Amino acid sequence: MLIFPAIDIIDGKPVRLFKGDFSTAEQVAENALETAKSFVLAGAEWIHMVDLDGSLKKEPVNAKTFIEVAEKTPLKVELGGGIRTMKDICFYAENGIKRIILGSVALKNPELVKEAVKEFGSLIAVGIDAKDGFAATEGWTQGTKTHYIDLARQIEQMGVETIIYTDISKDGTLSGPNVEQLTALNEAVSCNITASGGVSNINDIIRLRDNGLYGAICGKSIYKGTLSLKEAIEVCK
Repeated sequence: MLIFPAIDIIDGKPVRLFKGDFSTAEQVAENALETAKSFVLAGAEWIHMVDLDGSLKKEPVNAKTFIEVAEKTPLKVELGGGIRTMKDICFYAENGIKRIILGSVALKNPELVKEAVKEFGSLIAVGIDAKDGFAATEGWTQGTKTHYIDLARQIEQMGVETIIYTDISKDGTLSGPNVEQLTALNEAVSCNITASGGVSNINDIIRLRDNGLYGAICGKSIYKGTLSLKEAIEVCK
């Protein structure tokens, strides 16, 4: 299982949110690049980054920060937030981003997802964010009546290889991931499933690994010191 240390960005600064609420934004580090370099020292190969400003403005906002990490570290950058057009996708693909996450557009503009997968293949991933099992969009501010597994099956049909699943009620809480929903999703589709939200400690990592997940995103647990990134990477080798 792959471990994805996370950096979410607002105004160029690394932050974490509680249950996706922007009013709870807490700066967790001074500098994204230096933080990313610390992940390299811990043995990370990938980094998960989110343009939180972009997710609200529906366009890339902090692109410079993400490209800098891609250029100045050996990390493979997985990026989401505000990516809504083929122009956005092409821009990031041409600037070294190794996985591009489409979120709200998977529901609102499935033709874009199909076009992106046709053009870029495995470079394209889709993020499914859900409350009580139903997909939420627009930076988690809008609920839908689409069940997360139904959406995942639609995404699978589009040719998407990787899905990042976030249970919003778990995000930033350090209360443990929703293993039940993640396992059900992993069994329902053939896509690679990455767990996002709620990871607190090494036991959570082991549970996800033992349930056959493709990856786990770790944010607040690393910054708060409840999870050793190095240890998490070691147990997943």
